[in-house]
Amino acid sequence: MKRSKILTLLWAVLAAVVVLTGAIAAPILCRSFYYAHIDALDLTEQIGLSETEIRRAYNEMMDYCTGGDTFSTGILPHSQEGASHFADVRGLFLLDLGLLAGSVAACVVLFVLTRLLKRRCAPILGRGPGFWAGAGLGVSFAVIGGLAALDFDRAFVVFHHLFFPGKDNWLFNPNTDPIIFILPQVFFRNCALLILGLLLVGCIGMIVWDFVRPKARV
Repeated sequence: MKRSKILTLLWAVLAAVVVLTGAIAAPILCRSFYYAHIDALDLTEQIGLSETEIRRAYNEMMDYCTGGDTFSTGILPHSQEGASHFADVRGLFLLDLGLLAGSVAACVVLFVLTRLLKRRCAPILGRGPGFWAGAGLGVSFAVIGGLAALDFDRAFVVFHHLFFPGKDNWLFNPNTDPIIFILPQVFFRNCALLILGLLLVGCIGMIVWDFVRPKARV
């Protein structure tokens, strides 16, 4: 089989995108992760709603953010500004899920094509795509995670300025958008920790896989 460094780069990029978008998708799709916070953070006592009401508000919000047509928050009221922010969030969530599905599909297509065309990855500096995907993604997010750990509150604000430029509708007024009460900042911190943890596992897995398959026979 012919070897190609371009193929190595393609696999590295696709693998990194799959791991990154998959890690981000985990807290989006795994609603039990949020449910576990209801008792842990004593939300029913703090907010004065039953667990069923909290779950309903969260589920309706997430249904919209993952592709539903109508925004609602259970028995909780919401303002136009609040709904507008969740419309922005919806766009980001759907972008991540779309990239995840697209990158997985691209991996399948690339795998089939390389077999049909009899192409194989050529090592770059002695290492294959798994190593470069894991090392590149791992180092990048180790730096980001380290900076965020120094001051999560500041990182939280910077995140919103980056992904919602020119907008301040993410600064909820609890009087008009009480949904914020069931979404405490500690939950978002734990989402970030989950994502970073999954990224770490994914990166280590890709690097180990590369060493197990030293000839980069993708």
